[in-house]
Amino acid sequence: MMQTIAQINNVTHRYKGAAENSLDGVSLTIKKGETLLLCGASGSGKTSVIRLLNGLIPHYYHGDMTGDVTVNGLDIVETQLYELAGVVGTVFQNPRSQFFSVDTDGEIVFGPENIGLAPKEINARKEIITKQMNLDSLLGRSLFELSGGEKQRIACASEAALLPEIILLDEPSSNLDMEAIKMLHEIICDWKRQGKTIIISEHRLWYLNDIADRVVYMDNGRIAHEWNAKDFTMLSDDETRQLGLHPTSINERYLALLSDKDDTGKCYIDIADGILLKDFYFSYHHKPYILRKNKFSAADGDSLSLCIPKLMLPKGKVTAVIGSNGTGKSTFLRCICGLEKDCTGVIVSKGKEYRKRQRIGFSYMVMQDVNHQLFTDSVEKELLLSMKVKDVKRCHEILDTLGLLEFKDTHPMALSGGQKQRVAIASAIAAGAKLLLFDEPTSGLDFAHMEKVGELLRQLADSGSTVLVSTHDPEFIEQCCDYTLRIKKGRLFSFEERNS
Repeated sequence: MMQTIAQINNVTHRYKGAAENSLDGVSLTIKKGETLLLCGASGSGKTSVIRLLNGLIPHYYHGDMTGDVTVNGLDIVETQLYELAGVVGTVFQNPRSQFFSVDTDGEIVFGPENIGLAPKEINARKEIITKQMNLDSLLGRSLFELSGGEKQRIACASEAALLPEIILLDEPSSNLDMEAIKMLHEIICDWKRQGKTIIISEHRLWYLNDIADRVVYMDNGRIAHEWNAKDFTMLSDDETRQLGLHPTSINERYLALLSDKDDTGKCYIDIADGILLKDFYFSYHHKPYILRKNKFSAADGDSLSLCIPKLMLPKGKVTAVIGSNGTGKSTFLRCICGLEKDCTGVIVSKGKEYRKRQRIGFSYMVMQDVNHQLFTDSVEKELLLSMKVKDVKRCHEILDTLGLLEFKDTHPMALSGGQKQRVAIASAIAAGAKLLLFDEPTSGLDFAHMEKVGELLRQLADSGSTVLVSTHDPEFIEQCCDYTLRIKKGRLFSFEERNS
């Protein structure tokens, strides 16, 4: 019989300032060496269970709590967070929230250094983890220059270097491309072979079919269903849809859609009525000019992080920006909307040119890490801040469409990751910009809310807005995108009309 390594007994919890319980009478037994999948809608309580097991509830996230939690024989309430460091490792949905260093090498070894291991042991662990997780290409780099998927891999490595007994993963695949998900799959499989106890909170389910031993479905802070792995994979698409879950398998055509093909790019630029982007050049590595010139050009060649001389975007359409992690998708969007100040480039629409700061007013971007653009103390105020003319009625209509109206008075930072994402999307809609940019808008969203976001983007396009959306979600592309624009190493590789 497998030994119990973690026990949650009748826990009810409410975050400080929240109106509703995050957990309501949850009891869960986790066996040593078990891989447990937590699934359910955004805000259903999955992340709160993770926070119980790593001690963030109640030591960091304060509130009202009843019941008790034991992890590896330790009473969580009586155990300080630092005492759990070598027992429980956590990879959060937003890896930046757990970084302590500025470079990748320092982050990987931070944990072993912090618990006082000898330098020889620290270096040995770094070498082992680097080899196991294929991280050679990420060593010696600034964390600030990494893509979302690359940051996630470093976060996994930093936790693995502590050799914890229990590993918690909160939406680990949310920002990853297909190749990175396959790599994540191998990492988890390796941990499983080592006998680690693994608890995964996840919306993407297909890559965990051969890993999970047990699946727990949460709804409104309660455990509503449990399945063994075999029974769960037998659920039909209709059954998972009714539960608000992504399918348990992925269609082969989806895999082909997001595979990073090596064939010759086929560009589609013959668009009669569109928004013209021209001379978009940018580099993260500035040349050492004595009198620095604040302008890049195509002549800078391979040193450019972004090089798009000309691109016509179709008006009133949704274009998916696709490509592997770290290839320049987010950089492309940031340059368009003016967040990268050194980027050259002009937007031309209806004969009018928009340069530098003017691009900011013409476009609106929902960032990959939405915490960077949530500024107020309530969801309602967040939307009103984005409106040129404040309209409370319109604000409430947008919130209602996204299932956020009940949270209108809630502080945005008290929401789940998926709920925060929806608030940022609602703000973009409220801003009414002509060119709307979305960087991984379905990251951290359940299937039902992914569909709602897709419907909203379609409505925005049908009303005349031009939408660019960076995504790794093939079902989302199938649902709402008219074009796919593939970026490779900061260059336009292909721009194709879907189903053409």
